[in-house]
Amino acid sequence: MARFTDRVVLITGGGSGLGRATAVRLAGEGAKLALVDVSEAGLADTVAALPEGTEALTVVADVSKEEDVAGYVAAVVDRFGRIDGFFNNAGIEGKQNLTEDFTAAEFDKVVAINLRGVFLGLEHVLAVMREQGSGYVVNTASVGGIRGVGNQSGYAAAKHGVVGLTRNSAVEYGQFGIRINAIAPGAIWTPMVENSMKQIDPENPRKAAEEFIQINPTKRYGEAPEIASVVAFLLSEDASYINAAVVPIDGGQSAKY
Repeated sequence: MARFTDRVVLITGGGSGLGRATAVRLAGEGAKLALVDVSEAGLADTVAALPEGTEALTVVADVSKEEDVAGYVAAVVDRFGRIDGFFNNAGIEGKQNLTEDFTAAEFDKVVAINLRGVFLGLEHVLAVMREQGSGYVVNTASVGGIRGVGNQSGYAAAKHGVVGLTRNSAVEYGQFGIRINAIAPGAIWTPMVENSMKQIDPENPRKAAEEFIQINPTKRYGEAPEIASVVAFLLSEDASYINAAVVPIDGGQSAKY
């Protein structure tokens, strides 16, 4: 039997990048999926990539709006009756700038999605999991949540906040049979990272990408399926005694002086 047979997993940011890769991975192991994204087209593309026969619910929602979050959680419970796993993943990078030039408006936008959105997801999903007496959660933080990265005030602040939320909630909910962990991806080749390279060098983003990755011990970008495999592990019974952990997935970059 596959690890996720008859298990219901909710994924935010399911319309692209890490969310899509994780959806494909979990579906291949038998999961029933609930996919949330602000992009209806992105959700359709993810569903098209799933193995034939996968049961999947899609919900278009803005994770920074509490009414949307309450709505997607209610839709999942109405459809499946429970939530066994939650990949609390939706996020954006925002514009790159020195802190003095970042602007309050951009800061608020990034924090609203990357931190408030994660909190709202926890608020509503953990209530469901506590009532059912079990559940596994993985929040998407970043290496930008465990060290400084530069030119990303909103992103770094939000992702450091995700780390704090993860540890705090894990301490609270372990007694209820719920495990809460976070991943801290580094340079993973996704549409978001590709856009970041375009911000660094609009004229030659490929050159910027090649130069950027040379500081990584592995000298390469990670791929979304490599993240998905770790998320699948953390959402499975194989990780039954891992709680409040923040797992770097960055080729060793965050450990480098």
